[in-house]
Amino acid sequence: MPLQVEIVTPDRRAYQGAADGVTLPTALGEVGILPGHIPLTAVIAAGEVAVTLGGKVTRLAVDQGFVRVVGDKVSVVTEAALDVAKIDLAAAEQAEARARQALEEAKGSRDPDPEGLLRLEQQLRFAAIQRMAKGRSSSSAD
Repeated sequence: MPLQVEIVTPDRRAYQGAADGVTLPTALGEVGILPGHIPLTAVIAAGEVAVTLGGKVTRLAVDQGFVRVVGDKVSVVTEAALDVAKIDLAAAEQAEARARQALEEAKGSRDPDPEGLLRLEQQLRFAAIQRMAKGRSSSSAD
C-alpha cells in the first residue's frame, strides 16, 4: 500500500498524492519514509523533500516546518514549499539578493522590527534553498 503524502503551507497545498517513499530533511538529518514506517513527529529543516512514485522523483524545496507520519500518511506543514521544476533560478537569485540587502538595512536601523527581521531571514533562507535545490536538480539531470 503506498504512502499518502500532503505538503501544506499557510497559503496552499503544495503537494498531495501517493508515494512509494519520501525523503525529508529534518533537524537531526535526512529521514527516509517507506510504507509501514513507525509513527514519527519531527522538525523539518529547510531543504529538499523528494517524493518517489513508480521510479519518478518529484522534488520540492521546503522551508522549516514539521512532519507527522501516522500509518501510511505523511503530513508536512511548512512555511513555504515549491516544486523544484517550477523554480526560476534567476528569480530565486534576485530574491535572495533583495532579501540579503533588506536584512542588512533592517539590522543597521536604529530600532529594528524583530518580526520584520524574522520575515526577511525566512525569505533569504527560502530563496537560498530554492537556488541550491534547483542547482542540484540541474546538475543531476546532466
